[in-house]
Amino acid sequence: MKLLAFLKGKKGAMGIGTLIVFIAMVLVAAVAAAVLINTSGFLQQKAMATGKESTEQVASGLMCIGVTGHYDGTSGIDRIAIFITPNAGSAPIDLKQCKVLLTYDGNTVVLNYSGYTSATAGASNIFDSATITAWSNADATSFVVGKIQDADGSLDNGQVINKGDIAVLLIDVSQVFGESIPDRKEVSGQVQPEFGAPAVIQFTTPAAFTSDIVELQ
Repeated sequence: MKLLAFLKGKKGAMGIGTLIVFIAMVLVAAVAAAVLINTSGFLQQKAMATGKESTEQVASGLMCIGVTGHYDGTSGIDRIAIFITPNAGSAPIDLKQCKVLLTYDGNTVVLNYSGYTSATAGASNIFDSATITAWSNADATSFVVGKIQDADGSLDNGQVINKGDIAVLLIDVSQVFGESIPDRKEVSGQVQPEFGAPAVIQFTTPAAFTSDIVELQ
């Protein structure tokens, strides 16, 4: 009976103090909810951006579809042309930002972009410097980008290679290595784009040169 009387005698707390506590609790809950919503939105955007960059890095890249060399008539290969195309599903790649790494006789060099020419498209001899005047821009530290196939004009309008395009990189190896590459010598390297997988270069010069134009890879 005493317990029942005690419970009946209890009254709900009322007054301005209770109201202040209630409002404070509502405000704290609102602030916490806003922080959680903002944080979740930021994390969602960050995850989407990271996923896009990861997809580009994995799916994009270049492929080497051939390497052709020019025999100087006496010493060996003095110039090479590297033909490249994007990997299947690759995002467009800016060739101005690419690097070419070549290794020969224990020496590794890194070449940068130095120019562009469309004269290589349909040229009967890609090594004819009289027709392909851009060869003069290929020196000891750089390469020249040439057009082979470019239906949408992306190479002409900014040296960007995308689906269906074929480009050629013109390199004067006699300047790069200080000499022409003689017979039976191994050359390796890669064309490294700004993002994505590189195009791999690997060839050995022939045992004997029977023509001016040599298929190396």
